[in-house]
Parts: sequence; structure tokens; C-alpha cells
Amino acid sequence: MSPAHPENWPVLSIEGAADPQLLRDVQALAAAAEESDANPPLSEQTLVTLRAADGGHSVLTLALYSPDEGSDPATAQDLAGVAVVIEEPDGTGVLEIAVHPSYRNQGVADRLVHELKSTRGFSGLKAWSHGNHEAAAELAARYGYGAVRELWKMRLTTAAADLPDVPVPAGVMLRPFVPGRDEDPWLAANRAAFAHHPEQGNMTRGDLDARMAEPWFDPAGFLLAVDAADRILGFHWTKVHPGQGGHPAIGEVYVVGVTPDAQGTGLGKALTVAGIRHLQQQGLHAVMLYVDADNFPAVSLYRRLGFTRWDVDVMYAPLEE
Repeated sequence: MSPAHPENWPVLSIEGAADPQLLRDVQALAAAAEESDANPPLSEQTLVTLRAADGGHSVLTLALYSPDEGSDPATAQDLAGVAVVIEEPDGTGVLEIAVHPSYRNQGVADRLVHELKSTRGFSGLKAWSHGNHEAAAELAARYGYGAVRELWKMRLTTAAADLPDVPVPAGVMLRPFVPGRDEDPWLAANRAAFAHHPEQGNMTRGDLDARMAEPWFDPAGFLLAVDAADRILGFHWTKVHPGQGGHPAIGEVYVVGVTPDAQGTGLGKALTVAGIRHLQQQGLHAVMLYVDADNFPAVSLYRRLGFTRWDVDVMYAPLEE
């Protein structure tokens, strides 16, 4: 086999946070893949953990660089592909793979998966396919994986949105998140609201701090529903994705949560509408969100508000273990 074939390229294995150069390479690869596919290949949590792995998450990165043409194969040039596993304390993990558009259909993903199998193994491992590409489904099937979860991406064109007036329940008021004061109370409310959610409920202070350090973070768009004692009952954290590649900026219903004490009061719908109105006031042409396909009450609510299905991410897991 020629050294020019990915099967002979060396794979770098890194545990813990990525060094600055690797992080830049991964971000550049992810941007190229998103420009090509109109879908980010790596989740936000993965990029956050690569920047600063904390006590709540550990990370394993397998990076496949293409050798410089005509030189020693160990001389890395372009990041052709990357596999990232976010490990949980219980031994389970979530895998994501991204391949640069210039290196697709050359066996890069297979090379990464083979390396992963021989080093970490597949025990307790699930995998995301963002956009559910056919190549990802075929790769999953080759290793005995099948689809176990669908995460829908839904979108609302704000210019056409006719949102209802939904007041917050009596005794509840909305206010913006206050950095330096609300971090720990919000984390407690988030844990309560998403006690059974596979990702959101496990957010750590490090995760929150990393997101607050992002350029997109705006406390004015992080709405908290509080009672007279300023106890957080619910929240709607919005996000604005800047325009890129000729595409305009788009808003996101980043996360809406209601604590158990306030569920069933209509607060969730009121928070959802309030956050969308905040995004509309920013002059955005559209708002998007992610929702589990089997979360029928949420899907029904979003459809009534005018959202339509736009795309889908699929989680794969071993069909037999």
C-alpha cells in the first residue's frame, strides 16, 4: 500500500484538552465541513470539551493528518479527519467523526474507526451523525451500529411568524441572566429541569463558563423566570449564529427549561415565545432549534408556533452488546 493512502498515515492519539494548534486544525476542518454540508460535523459540547476538558468530562481525540507529498509520512500537513470521544465517568462515551471535504471517499473515516477499535474499543460507545449522511449510516452498519435516537432541527421564518401572546404565570417575572451571580443557581435549576436528559442535565460549571466566554454569549438573551424570592423556575437561553459563507445570521432557541415545581403551569410556552420575540427584535430572518423527535409535546408546541422540520441528527449505538 502506498504511503499516500490513509491506511498508512499515522494517527495521533491525544487524551485531554487539545493543544492550541490541534484545536485550530479541528476548528478549520469543522468549518470546511459545515460550509460543504450546511451542517456542523461536531457538536458544541465536543468543541467546548476540546478547549478545556474539566472534571465532568474527559476526551479522547484521534487526529489523522495527511503527509506532505513526497516526504516522510510522519510529516503532518493537513488535518484530513478527526474522531473525538467524549468520555463519561461511568465508562460510556459519545463519538463524533469529521472528515475534511478534500479527503472524503478515501478511507479516512475507516482508518479512524479502525484505530479507535484497536485502542479504546467500542464498549459503551454511541455515535452522532450530524445531518445523517449516507456515508455515516453505511460506516455505522459495517460496525454493527444502528439508529437509536433522532434529534430534529426545526426552523421558523421570523418574518412569517405570528406568535401568540402568552403571559407568564401569576407571581413570575422574567429578567436577564446576571453573570457573576446566577451561574450556580442556574446550574441547579438546569439539573432539576433536565434530570433525565442525556446531555443537558449534565452541564458543569466549566461547560457554562466556556459558553459564557464565547463571542456569541449575550446575557440579555438569557431569560430567567423567577418568583418573588428570585428563585429560578425556568429559563430560555437564546443564541445568535453569525452569518458565514454568504448565509445570514440565524437565531436559536438554545435551551428552554422549567423546573419540576413550575411544570404544567404554561411557563414553558411563555418562555419559548418570549425568547423568540427577543430574537425577532434582533432583526434575524429565521430561528432554529433542536428537539428529540420522540418529544411529542415539544414537537407539537413548536409546530403550533410555526416551526417546520429542517434537518436531522441521528445517534447510533451497537445493535447487540
